Amino acid sequence: FEYYTKAAELGVAESHFRLSLMYHFELGVEKDEGKVIHHMEKAAIGGHPRARNNLGCEEWNNDNSDRALKHWIIAATQGHDDSIKHLMNAYKGGFVDREVLAATLRAHKAAIDATKSPQREEAEEFYRNVCCEVPVPRR
Repeated sequence: FEYYTKAAELGVAESHFRLSLMYHFELGVEKDEGKVIHHMEKAAIGGHPRARNNLGCEEWNNDNSDRALKHWIIAATQGHDDSIKHLMNAYKGGFVDREVLAATLRAHKAAIDATKSPQREEAEEFYRNVCCEVPVPRR
C-alpha cells in the first residue's frame, strides 16, 4: 500500500488503479468509495484502459449512459476488449449509433495492431512451446 501510494503521488497510473482496487475490495484498507473513484479517475486520466472501462461501468450503473459510453469508447480506442463488449451491448440496446460503433471498432483494431511485432509473436511462440500457455495481460 505504501509503495503504491508513493508511486501514485508521482503520477503512476497503474498505482492509482491498484489503489482503487485496494479500496474497493478492502485489501489492507477500509472500503472507501470516494477513494475508489478518485484513484480510478486519476488512473483513467493517466491512460489506464481498465480504469477507464471501470469508470464506464460505474457511470452505467448510476444511469449516466452518455458518460459511460464516452469512457468505454476511450478505453476501446486504447485496445481494451471488455469495453468493446460493453459498447456492443449498448448498441444492441439502442444507446450507440452504428457509425460511432464502427469508428470505435476500427480504432480498437488499430490499437491492437500497433502492439503487434515479429519479436512479440516470436516470444509468444517460444512460450507456447516451452510453457504450453502464454499468459495474456489484461487490458
